[in-house]
Amino acid sequence: METLNEAVFSRFKALCTETDIPIALRHKQSRFVMMVALLVIKATQLGYELSFGDAWARTGHMKNSLHYIRLAIDLNLFKGGKYLADSDAHRELGEFWESIGGSWGGRFGDGNHYSLGHGGRR
Repeated sequence: METLNEAVFSRFKALCTETDIPIALRHKQSRFVMMVALLVIKATQLGYELSFGDAWARTGHMKNSLHYIRLAIDLNLFKGGKYLADSDAHRELGEFWESIGGSWGGRFGDGNHYSLGHGGRR
C-alpha cells in the first residue's frame, strides 16, 4: 500500500485537531471518523493489521459510554498474524491517537479503546 503524501497527511491531521470553536456532536462524530482513518493508516505504516471490536453499541458498556454516541471504538491489533491482546501493545498507536486529540484507553486499563471526549467523558 502506498503511504499518503506527507502534505495530505499533515492537512488531514490538522483538520482532526482544530479545537478553536465549539463543535456539535454530529460534527464531532465526523471528526472522529477522520481520526480513526488516520489511526488505521498509522497502524498500517507500523506493520500492524486491525479489525473492529466494538464501534457503536446500544448496550454492554458502562453508563454514558462514548460507544453509545459513536465517539469510541475498540480495535483488535495483530502483527505477523498474531493477535496482540496486551494493552501495552497498543502504546505506540495510543500515543499517536492522543497526539491528534483523542483519549486512549491504555491510560485507564483498556488499551484497545480509542475515543474522542465529549461532555467530560473520555
